Amino acid sequence: MGITNSNKQINTSQIDCTGMLKVTLALAAAPDISSNPTDIVLVLDRSGSMAGSPLANMKTGANTFIDIIDESTDGSQDGNIGSGSRIAVVSFSDTAVANTQLITSVAALKAAVNSLTAGGSTNHADAFATAASLFDPASSNAKVIVMFTDGKTTAGLPPSPVAAAARASGIVIYCIGLIGADGIDVSVLNDWATDPDASHVAVTPNAADLEDLFADLAANISKPGATNIVIDEVVNPDFEIISVNMPTKGTAAVINASTLQWKIPELGVSGNEGATLEFFIRNVVSAGGVKLVNKSITYSDAEGNAVTFPAPSVQVNCAVPVDPEPCSVPVEFAIEGCRDSLAVDLGDTYLESLGRIVQLDVTVKNVCPDRRVALGIVLTEEDANGNEYPRGMKALTIPAHHYPTCQDILVRCVKFVLPEDLNEISGNPSSMCGPRNLKVRLIAHNIDTDFQCCDSVTAIT
Repeated sequence: MGITNSNKQINTSQIDCTGMLKVTLALAAAPDISSNPTDIVLVLDRSGSMAGSPLANMKTGANTFIDIIDESTDGSQDGNIGSGSRIAVVSFSDTAVANTQLITSVAALKAAVNSLTAGGSTNHADAFATAASLFDPASSNAKVIVMFTDGKTTAGLPPSPVAAAARASGIVIYCIGLIGADGIDVSVLNDWATDPDASHVAVTPNAADLEDLFADLAANISKPGATNIVIDEVVNPDFEIISVNMPTKGTAAVINASTLQWKIPELGVSGNEGATLEFFIRNVVSAGGVKLVNKSITYSDAEGNAVTFPAPSVQVNCAVPVDPEPCSVPVEFAIEGCRDSLAVDLGDTYLESLGRIVQLDVTVKNVCPDRRVALGIVLTEEDANGNEYPRGMKALTIPAHHYPTCQDILVRCVKFVLPEDLNEISGNPSSMCGPRNLKVRLIAHNIDTDFQCCDSVTAIT
């Protein structure tokens, strides 16, 4: 049966800007048909559009399919489906007919296929329903429907709900499509078939290719699990791989900060089997938003299984920048012609003594939506004896944000000007470049709130 399932999951839908994410890769595989008995129903289109070479090529393909399953179940084409597996033939046009039940006789199966004649419309719903009714619910055999068709539904009920019910009951559906006279909708075949589509749907415009398609499908159904598996995972460049847990099967190695490789010698060779790998990644860029976890992921094995992994994404929440103190507005002027000098009145400016400028950044954590925040910053200076002296205070309003969840707000470039006239603190009259010991205290709280104080009423009786 080869690879029967592939999955990729993350442990959370959102992280903060430096947050970590656990990623889990999973595979499942089943053994070959000789140790995993399988009931297969070949569902064959015999509508009017199949007349001529399409019908002849379909018969050749179906017979080849039966021969391959015959050999894979017991090691030889001895005319008997072995190891507990069985095949049935259902054909359809206006309605569907069970040409055989689930049997093991290759001769009887081929006789049913070779007796088909073309005519009528195309009733896919009845074909799926008739095929599903042939399986024994009490049987432990795997259950497979192989649907072959060359056109769109022209009779009967909508087939998608019938196919969905069959899949829900545990039946695996493969679809082979021939692009016939009235065309075929590949998306409909994808809808009917078991996921992933890449390994469960095959379409050709050439009837001569049908034998190869049936042969490839028979080989896929009968292949022996998966061996020499190699999975190369490359994460989104915004993330880096932090650590990798030991997988439940095989070995995993980190190639570089964004790439790891998982190797499994064999999976599902002797029985239904699964394998998982967990690794951890961290966002390493300051930009937030919805990000795909993967840049790419590739799969290969010795059997040529086609495997597709999901592509999960995560919401990364980074701090929202606020600039409460923009740089001063420049005064613009021009010197015209050949003038050597110009007198310019720059207007008024605030006095800022000679000294040093302390520029502070602070992140206010978990600010909820639609809430302004009051931020107080108190700056003090400490002398050699541990005495503190006030050097300034800023009170800022952080505007409300409108993100759907609470955010970290980055407040940048809060400036304090410290004149160099504080010799009584440094104790050195030549302290222009001396060390200065500063302390900062922060106070932050919400300005906006939905709290309302209720009035107290006291009744005297």
